[in-house]
Amino acid sequence: FVTIIGSPNVGKSTLMNRFVGQKVSIVSQRAQTTRNRIMGVVSRKGYQMVFLDTPGVTLPKNKLGEYMVKVAYDSLNEVEAILFMVDAVNGIREKDEAIIEKLRTVRAPVIAAINKADAATLDNIETARERLEKEGFIKEIIKISAADGRGMDKLEAALKACLVEGPQYFPEDMVTDQPERVICGEIIREKALTLLKEEVPHGIGVGVDKMALRDDGMYDVWATIYCEREGHKGIIIGRQGSMLKRIGSEARKDMEWLLGARVNLQLWVKVKNDWRNSASVMKELGYE
Repeated sequence: FVTIIGSPNVGKSTLMNRFVGQKVSIVSQRAQTTRNRIMGVVSRKGYQMVFLDTPGVTLPKNKLGEYMVKVAYDSLNEVEAILFMVDAVNGIREKDEAIIEKLRTVRAPVIAAINKADAATLDNIETARERLEKEGFIKEIIKISAADGRGMDKLEAALKACLVEGPQYFPEDMVTDQPERVICGEIIREKALTLLKEEVPHGIGVGVDKMALRDDGMYDVWATIYCEREGHKGIIIGRQGSMLKRIGSEARKDMEWLLGARVNLQLWVKVKNDWRNSASVMKELGYE
């Protein structure tokens, strides 16, 4: 088991999706896209690695934020290796320093990946490397690009060297522990994050209310997008429903690829004021 940890938007989900070979964790340019711990299974000849993609670590502003930080840090105690990711373009920031301080206390070996090597200058990369080399607990530092794949073979070899012998926990054709229903909800949230204005996305939650398979092999999916303000509801729906239709259309394409069947997706938008501070609503949406 390998935990992937880092500050928001360093490319953790992109990296896990590349390792697994398909999308199991949603990706967007918005920080803190991942909210739960997502598991991705990589089966190779002679070994199996299970990656835990965690939420980006930052200063929490509400109960959902506190939950996300707890999920990230709790996973450090459950694994054989830790993959600490930093962004070569932005360098080591205060958020990364807080994670480094936490990593000094863990027992598992730490491999550091300097990501976004495709977009960074050599000076950016070397500055990040020099900072990480000051930490004696980091076993190896590797520059990579999760976007185009460079350095991934070397990174996988370094992580493989940290594995301990044990049973194969999952079938070779399994790539994630996430139920299809959960993945469908995350796909909808990903499209909303991508298409909506800056002030709306972090206040969005998605619940898949029902999935049903018809006799002809088509899926009916009913889902609700939750937001925190009445004004946000109007933005999500858009003029004459145009934005909601775009979100639904984009999400349906990915769902059909995931399920291998046609999908009839029905979306609703509801307001739940300050839901990110409501334990009951968070539990309802799977954050518990």
